[in-house]
Amino acid sequence: MGGPPDPPEGTPEGAPGGGEDEYRSVVFDESFVRAARLQEYSAQERITDHAPAVRRRPPRRRGGISRQVLVLVLLIAVALGTALYLGIRPPYRTPAADAPAEPLRMTVVPLAPQNEVPGTADVEQLYAHSPAAQFRTGAEGVPLPVSRRTTHFSDTQVVTALLTAKDYVVRSSLDPDVLTGGETRPVRVLLDSGQLDQFDRSFDRPAGDGRHAPTGWLVRFDPARVELADDQIRAHGTMQAAESDSATLDVTTDHTFVYALRPAGAGQDAEASLFTVRRELHFRFDRDDLRLHQAELVTAHIQAGPLSCAQEPAARLRPLLAGQTAEKGGPAGTDPYATDSAPALCGTLAKDAQPTL
Repeated sequence: MGGPPDPPEGTPEGAPGGGEDEYRSVVFDESFVRAARLQEYSAQERITDHAPAVRRRPPRRRGGISRQVLVLVLLIAVALGTALYLGIRPPYRTPAADAPAEPLRMTVVPLAPQNEVPGTADVEQLYAHSPAAQFRTGAEGVPLPVSRRTTHFSDTQVVTALLTAKDYVVRSSLDPDVLTGGETRPVRVLLDSGQLDQFDRSFDRPAGDGRHAPTGWLVRFDPARVELADDQIRAHGTMQAAESDSATLDVTTDHTFVYALRPAGAGQDAEASLFTVRRELHFRFDRDDLRLHQAELVTAHIQAGPLSCAQEPAARLRPLLAGQTAEKGGPAGTDPYATDSAPALCGTLAKDAQPTL
């Protein structure tokens, strides 16, 4: 038997047609429909017998600090501590940079004239007839060299080292207050802090032991004996920089300074004479020194004349002036068994180093 025929107007829109009707075999009889029952729970039943659709948050405890806030505070504290640590101690510092500053090793050699010291009241004539005739005056005689970066130091760091070394040379060799006024602070502020005790002891208790001579740190005349006849001091020399390792930059300087001097209080008409000092200095810089504009002075070799070998030049230089000659005899004897003393040295000032008047 076939199924009921379709209406003459065709199968209604949306109704399954023919054998495609999937639900013809599903029949709900009357007993099934009566057994089906819809049950609506009362409001009380929904409250007591069924879990609410929305969960309530547990009440927030007052007066306590949540775990998230505590963790955040700890993270901020760690970050600040790290920033402060890195600011005080840069990460690029190496163990070599923490090494204490070495004590300065110095040698001061007096140069005795072979004849009477020449002199004249005309200072310009003195210079014009001396080897210093072509020297520049003042700080112009301490020019900076052409600088280049090294493997571990930038152009700026190399220039900083050269500028600091130049400042030290200029202040310790050309400043009138340092030369005859007894000032030391302009030089002291440029030194590494590890050398300040040695520097102070050199001026408090001078000694010719190769460690504590004020004239090893700076040029210093005896103001009771001489004064500057001209503050336009002549200077000439060289500077160079090179790194010794990844943490250290070295600067070496070699300059000759020529001073016109006359007896203290003698007046403008008194005869003047020339006094020559050659200073060979070796500076050492770590990154802290560069940042602080300071230097570690490692060695200082000084030759100065005309001086008498019989006088100790450690505390102050006492030049021989116009018309004077060197005393007979050499420097004071040295005990070869005393390991803490420097050997006594003295040289001869060449005739060509004096003006030819």
